[in-house]
Amino acid sequence: MKNNGKQKKLTLITLILMIFTSVFGFANMPRSFYIMGYGAIPWFILGGITFFIPYAFMMAEYGSAFKDEKGGIYSWMKRSVGPKFAFVGVFMWYASYVVWMINICSTIWIPLSNMVFGFDTTSEWGIFGLGSTQVLGILGVIWVCVTFIISKRGINKITKITSVGGVAVALLNILLIVASIIILILNKGQFTEPITSAMSFVKSPNPEYQSTSSVLSFLVFALFAYGGIEAVGGLVDETENPKKNFPKGVLMAAIIISVGYSLGIFLIGVSTNWSSSLSGKNINMANVAYVVMNNLGYTLGNSLGLDNSASIQVGNWIARFVGLSMFLALTGAFFTLSYAPLKQLIEGTPKKYWPGKMASIDKNNMPINAMAVQTIIVAVMVFFISMGGKSAKAFFEMLVLMTNVAMTLPYVFLAIAYISFRKRDYIEKPFLVIKNKNLAIIIGFIVTSVVGLANIFTIIEPAINGNYKSTIAMISGPIIFIIVALVIYSNGEKKI
Repeated sequence: MKNNGKQKKLTLITLILMIFTSVFGFANMPRSFYIMGYGAIPWFILGGITFFIPYAFMMAEYGSAFKDEKGGIYSWMKRSVGPKFAFVGVFMWYASYVVWMINICSTIWIPLSNMVFGFDTTSEWGIFGLGSTQVLGILGVIWVCVTFIISKRGINKITKITSVGGVAVALLNILLIVASIIILILNKGQFTEPITSAMSFVKSPNPEYQSTSSVLSFLVFALFAYGGIEAVGGLVDETENPKKNFPKGVLMAAIIISVGYSLGIFLIGVSTNWSSSLSGKNINMANVAYVVMNNLGYTLGNSLGLDNSASIQVGNWIARFVGLSMFLALTGAFFTLSYAPLKQLIEGTPKKYWPGKMASIDKNNMPINAMAVQTIIVAVMVFFISMGGKSAKAFFEMLVLMTNVAMTLPYVFLAIAYISFRKRDYIEKPFLVIKNKNLAIIIGFIVTSVVGLANIFTIIEPAINGNYKSTIAMISGPIIFIIVALVIYSNGEKKI
């Protein structure tokens, strides 16, 4: 952070760390290896080429063209297409992040438990006669309230926290890379998960991912792992020298993230054998990251000639470091995403859309009243879900399904708006990655098609397997959010 007049601005490095923290999920790599083995790599490359890198180009071009606009992606879509289109897209996007926050409030304690105890003990937490679910719910309510108290003091407080999260994840990746290289050298190039042929990068070792439909469902996972870069769109006006630094930061972060995912999945095979380490019934998506990194430490210890007990200790301490890093990364992402989407929604839209003083911005450039309302909504939902028993849990699971597609549909909105953005020559575009207008429009159609098809497949895949309830929930979610957005928009237009 540097001073620019009276207001502190984001430096290029801080911006990259915020993007990295918001987008890059370290756990996506071990989870991908668990699902597909080395076969995950081509899908991440495909997702990076057809979606993430061109999508990042679009965000950079938008950000540079509308650097003086407040409201982030709402303002971008409004200027490119129109206010109704923009409001529906940004409202759906914002609503999905509220559900994400509700989920994280309870699950963020799992990496913290791994840091302290070396494994997940949250299912055993209890106090004053309360079970683990209730305790985690109360902790979640405290967490979201503390986040609000810190965040309302301004963007500089948020960036300090997100920078720590970004550095922690970067160190975790450096640990994976350096330790894997050492193991490879000491083991004379031998991988624990052998590469037998080119088919190792196509076929999954997981027996549940052998059919065409299941393999295609992984493309959806790969695409969603790249989501979130648009959340920093509202930070253009907070960035130092935005015309130069914002597009540069977005592009640098996109390249680092794309390469990082594929390299990380490849290096996991250096220390982890799928059949011996990941095929057990006790391995799941929640704990596989700790298992993989524990294996890294154990294999490193063995390769260095340590005895078995010492190697086990190396593995346990690396697992603890994973818990610390993922806790810090989730903390950074939570702070960024509890503020950035709401800022774009409130600052971009007319104040008349919102009741009372909801749209007011305080001296720290924060939508303080809207943040307070958001905090109350999230806290009440977390408390209700944790205390409401099985019916409340079922309600939340349904809510998550409803937002699965709603969270990615705004990517389609932004890609469609980008096509219009490039067609409108009267919009000044000081920074263009793709100089040729026709090529840029074609790329816009490709990104729209890739995300659209991924969403369609996500919706129909449960129905193919007989789970019609999930398919209906995923269809109803976006419909409900669109209706709510149109009602708010219509009422706002009447006031104006």
